[in-house]
Amino acid sequence: MTVYEHLADLAALQGQVIGTSGWVEIDQARIDQFAQATGDHQWIHVDRARAAAGPFGTTVAHGFLTLSLLSQLATDAFRIADTRMGLNYGLDRVRFPSPVPVGSRLRAVCVLDRHEPIEGGAQLTLTVTIERQGSAKPACVAVWVTRHVV
Repeated sequence: MTVYEHLADLAALQGQVIGTSGWVEIDQARIDQFAQATGDHQWIHVDRARAAAGPFGTTVAHGFLTLSLLSQLATDAFRIADTRMGLNYGLDRVRFPSPVPVGSRLRAVCVLDRHEPIEGGAQLTLTVTIERQGSAKPACVAVWVTRHVV
């Protein structure tokens, strides 16, 4: 994890990687729990036998499960010491270039696109690339807007 002492220090890092998370394994239990929480029980995610005969040869994680890992992965990638809180402000663009087969390991690489001062802190726009270990294509690329309060 990369630690930044001051939110203002990030202004000089626009266009650079500001953190890379550790790897997180996506097991079937997590996929099944996500299906329960969201009501998305499509067979490609939860039916092991049917998915084995499907296009990926196994179950795959929901795209929204992969996207939901942004907070966890970013928290592991970097921390800003002088902020009291960070808020999810939204997403500008999200793509899922490749599937996440069960058993995959994912990590996030966070690039700071913009640092914009706001009252009480700053708004950060990040391009977060969720990489799948061993895959040439990322699992997810998202432009994420967050607000940080000092």
